[in-house]
Amino acid sequence: MKEWICGRNAVYETLRARRRQFFRLLIASGVEEKGRIEEILALCAARRVPVSRVPRPQLDSLSESHQGVALECSGYPYAGLHDILALARQRGEPLLALGLDLIQNPQNLGTLLRSAEAVGAHGVVIPLARAAGITPAVVQASSGASEHLLVAQANLAQALETFKEEADAWVVGLEGSPESEPYDRVRLDGALVLVVGNEGEGMRPLVRRHCDVLVSLPMRGKIESLNAAVAGSIMLYKALEARSRREEAV
Repeated sequence: MKEWICGRNAVYETLRARRRQFFRLLIASGVEEKGRIEEILALCAARRVPVSRVPRPQLDSLSESHQGVALECSGYPYAGLHDILALARQRGEPLLALGLDLIQNPQNLGTLLRSAEAVGAHGVVIPLARAAGITPAVVQASSGASEHLLVAQANLAQALETFKEEADAWVVGLEGSPESEPYDRVRLDGALVLVVGNEGEGMRPLVRRHCDVLVSLPMRGKIESLNAAVAGSIMLYKALEARSRREEAV
């Protein structure tokens, strides 16, 4: 299956990651060949990807935010749970994974993928159905971070059990409920899977039962909760901070 990746950073990172098959690049007439466009063209030359100059309306039909460039390529290459576990072992690090329970907004998914890649997470697990997948819109929302990240589609509850059994992972669910512990009272420096629930309903009961502990972020303002992508990103950086302190202490 072919698809179009649009946007300068998304196209650049897709080419740089080399995880897909590339067919052709379209650039809007009049776009200057400098900065990111120059880098994209250099990668296309290195990868032998055909480049065509086309009228801007042709790109407008592909995306409202193409930024003058679009790459035709194969579909997103999903990973398996074993790939995520193998990457952690390869790096010699305790597992750090993100489990997303029915995140449906492409912008939220893209933001979470970008944060997960930025903190060095070994992978992300998303459900097989009823959730956003890695579409071109998600690739663009993640600024191409999705291309450097292992994302697996799986039964999330079963995936959590697999991570517990094979990596001795601690599963931490992010939820603002009365049963939740403040995030700073929970250890985040070992093998860890952070679970973020649906934007409106949170985690499903079965997924929640597979969590070892629930944590919440402090709320001192007048609103009751944070956006799922913002809250998940904060917790990813809290985990990175805890792991960094552990490394420094060794």
